[in-house]
Amino acid sequence: MVSPEDLGARTGELIKAGRFFFERGWVPATAGNFSARLDERHLVITASGRHKGELDADGFLVVGLEGEVLSPGRKPSAETELHLRLYRREPSLGSVLHTHSRTATLLSRLSPGGVVLEGYEVLKALSGVETHATRLEVPVFPNDQDIPRLAARVEEYMRERPGLHGYLIEGHGLYTWGRTVADARRHVEAFEFLFECELEMRRLKR
Repeated sequence: MVSPEDLGARTGELIKAGRFFFERGWVPATAGNFSARLDERHLVITASGRHKGELDADGFLVVGLEGEVLSPGRKPSAETELHLRLYRREPSLGSVLHTHSRTATLLSRLSPGGVVLEGYEVLKALSGVETHATRLEVPVFPNDQDIPRLAARVEEYMRERPGLHGYLIEGHGLYTWGRTVADARRHVEAFEFLFECELEMRRLKR
C-alpha cells in the first residue's frame, strides 16, 4: 500500500521542480516528464500531456515497477518505460527527471556521437564527481518513437558503461536522475549550465 504522506511529499517536490524548470525554459508546452520512487514497488510519474509549469496533484499517477497503472482514469507518459528501466536497474534511485531545453536539444543534434564535458567546476555538482579534472561522457541516443526499443538501447549502454549521470536523446532532451528529487533536480540544473557552456564554446571557436 502506497503511503499517502510519501505520495504527497514526492508529488509536491516534483510540482516545485516543474515550475522551476518551466521558468527557465527547460520544459516548454507539455514537454518533459518527472518521476519519483514511492517504495520498492511503486513510483509516481507525470500524466501524459500535462503542462509541467502548471502541475497539481491531478497531474500525476502511481505505477508499479512493471508498468501497471494504479491510478484509474489517468494515462502515463509515453516515455514511462525509460523511467522504469532505471528504477529496476538501480534500487537506490529515487527520482528521474526529463527536460526539453533549447540548449540540450540543439547540442544533441550537433553531437550524434555524444557530448564530452571536461574541466568545468560545475561538474562537481554531479553526485560522485569530486574534481573539475573529470572527463564526463554524455551519450546521445537517436530519437525513436518505439520507446521499449529505445529503453533497451539505453539499458544496454548503461550495462556496458556503469556510472552514467545522464543521457541525451537526439533532437529531444535530457534524462538524468538521483537518489532523491533534490539530487536529480540539482543534476538537471548542472547539466543545463554545462550544456550552455559547451554550446557557447563551440560557437566562439568557429
